[in-house]
Amino acid sequence: MIGNPGRRALLLSAAAALLVSGCRPDAGPGPLLSGRQTAAQPTPEAPTSAPASPASATVTPPVTPQLTPPATPPVTPAPAVTTPSHEQIAARFAGHVPSYWGLEAPKVLRVLTEPAAGIALTLDFCGGPLGNRVDYAALDMLQRLQVPATLFMNARWIHANRSLAGDLAAVPFFELANHGSQHLPLSVAGHSAYGIPGTQSSLQVYDEIMTNDKLLTEITGERPRFFRPGTAYLDEVAAEICHALGTIPAGFSINADGGATYPKELVAQVTAKAKPGDIIISHGNQPGSGTAAGLAMAIPVLLDQARAFTTLSAGVPSS
Repeated sequence: MIGNPGRRALLLSAAAALLVSGCRPDAGPGPLLSGRQTAAQPTPEAPTSAPASPASATVTPPVTPQLTPPATPPVTPAPAVTTPSHEQIAARFAGHVPSYWGLEAPKVLRVLTEPAAGIALTLDFCGGPLGNRVDYAALDMLQRLQVPATLFMNARWIHANRSLAGDLAAVPFFELANHGSQHLPLSVAGHSAYGIPGTQSSLQVYDEIMTNDKLLTEITGERPRFFRPGTAYLDEVAAEICHALGTIPAGFSINADGGATYPKELVAQVTAKAKPGDIIISHGNQPGSGTAAGLAMAIPVLLDQARAFTTLSAGVPSS
């Protein structure tokens, strides 16, 4: 179990071990993995030479004709996908004026495209002066129950918890996702949410996505597939920019903790309503909230009901 950051040295000593201001979307997560790794059996070494034949058996082996293998057609590699540049995004979206502002912009992922995969539990790590903490109780509980989850990390939180971010990336049933560089609502027109001013142009949208995209790629070795803005608010032009940059804007269908403001009883009540295909939003950076205790109350109930949990990637297959 995780008590404090000093115990993170124990994280990777066991298979699938976890050492592991909140966002405020309060206007209003494949099958459960066992986490056990079966050690690969060593491949018996091939003998370096054939066993010696008995001295009395001096038989000359027949000559086997050598056949020319058929020619293998050359493999044409798939073309590399190039992420549009800062300038290309600015030119492509110049003059685009949004007409929507909120949590459900067109092309935002709010439910899984493969509901049979299960329930997608997501936790936001928002960063900033009041948002760089770690809810070890929530992370310990998920590891103990071996519940897959998608962890949306903000760049500020990563910089404050870089070693832990790497540890979490190594947990096989966790997936890291992009929660922005400065935790800003995503707008091309400067709209605000909960008193937080949003980005003001397509260029600022690009920076809010791609600065943390690069950081997460350095940590995990691959680009994150999903992006959730600070506060989860965005307009439809910003959502289009997400797709143009090769990332999927992710919302939610169940707000489990009201931006880490709900008491544990309400967190449990709301979470227990989840059904296959739902995307749950909650928080992993507010240890004083009711999130961890509420999730710990609801998740075992859902598991007893044979409800599986999944990461977003497992519930949204690549096209």
